Amino acid sequence: MSEAVIIDAVRTPFGRRMGAYRNVRPDALLAGVLCAVWARNEPARDKMDDVIAGCVSQAGEQGANIARLAVMLSDLPASVPGVSLNRMCGSSQQAVHFAAQAIAAGDARYIVAGGVESMSRVPMFTDLTLGRDDFRGFDGLNPDLLERYPLIHQVESAERIAERWTISRAELDAYAKESHRRADQAAHGKRHAEVLPMAGLGADGKECFMTRDEGIRSSIDDSKMAAMAPVFRSPETGRVTAANASQIADGAAAVLIADRDTAVADGLRPRARFLARQAVGSDPVMQLTGVIPATHLALSRAGLSLDDLNWIEINEAFASVVLAWGREFPAGMDKVNPWGGAIAHGHPLGATGAALMGKMLAGLEATGGEIGMQLMCIGHGMATATIIQRI
Repeated sequence: MSEAVIIDAVRTPFGRRMGAYRNVRPDALLAGVLCAVWARNEPARDKMDDVIAGCVSQAGEQGANIARLAVMLSDLPASVPGVSLNRMCGSSQQAVHFAAQAIAAGDARYIVAGGVESMSRVPMFTDLTLGRDDFRGFDGLNPDLLERYPLIHQVESAERIAERWTISRAELDAYAKESHRRADQAAHGKRHAEVLPMAGLGADGKECFMTRDEGIRSSIDDSKMAAMAPVFRSPETGRVTAANASQIADGAAAVLIADRDTAVADGLRPRARFLARQAVGSDPVMQLTGVIPATHLALSRAGLSLDDLNWIEINEAFASVVLAWGREFPAGMDKVNPWGGAIAHGHPLGATGAALMGKMLAGLEATGGEIGMQLMCIGHGMATATIIQRI
């Protein structure tokens, strides 16, 4: 079998909802990262076999196969096909998995795997994407499904996770504050080799140049954070607020996956190889706890333990998800999200998986680490896990 390796990984800085990218179409965001991969890896140009892109709300400007549309908008030739997929929050991590699997099977030499989401221009819940615009409804789901599983909003699942693992509101807020601190420190240190400078609009409507994620706060007012009302529950029973959950965001990311022998022959440098690629199903009601069995499965498949890992990247959909993982794997928490996470930099659904892959690789390279594991909780009870090893 061929060996799939990571050659390059890029992403846009993430913009806040209705922020810097409010006037940028999502297909243009994705085309931008495709152009960057094309420009940075000239030997791969004539051998590019496919583009696989994750996108969650595939409607409106994100409909009609955004992967193919972005190829046609980019510098890539029309001979490169494109396909879009939706594994919800794990979509672009799954795109990386599919690309690596195709290359390992010998079906391709180079594939760009990535994703995009404009949560400003294509909101999560519309008539076309299930539910109502208050983020609470599942009006379009099959009633028979709701009879089988009493599905709830992810915020309520996050609340139940906090209850089950006895995580306090103070712990959630403290974790969120630390996420911003770490993300700000990493951004100031210019350590994010995967982040591409990108044009956007400032609050005044004038063009600005984005070099870091728009949502990162350099300082947090503890009193304001503590005063924020829970999203769904009453102040007496609720713990999950907008401050300790991921930020709604816009962005795109791309990872260049290649056959190792082909890349070396073409003069490109493989940066990492795959030790495990997993997807699991979990409780559809708790729905965000799949990162726990996914960790066990990925480590088992790779023949590793937590002690072997140098970097653990867990998507911060909600602080309770990461802290519950920490209750189950306390020995690994000192390695989790060293550069902060989605609470600080945002979570553009279809783009985050590939973005975190690039972030983890850049982090391993910056710190001299060798092995990293990426985990993402997914709606309706799923999770994805990837373990990579630097070459």
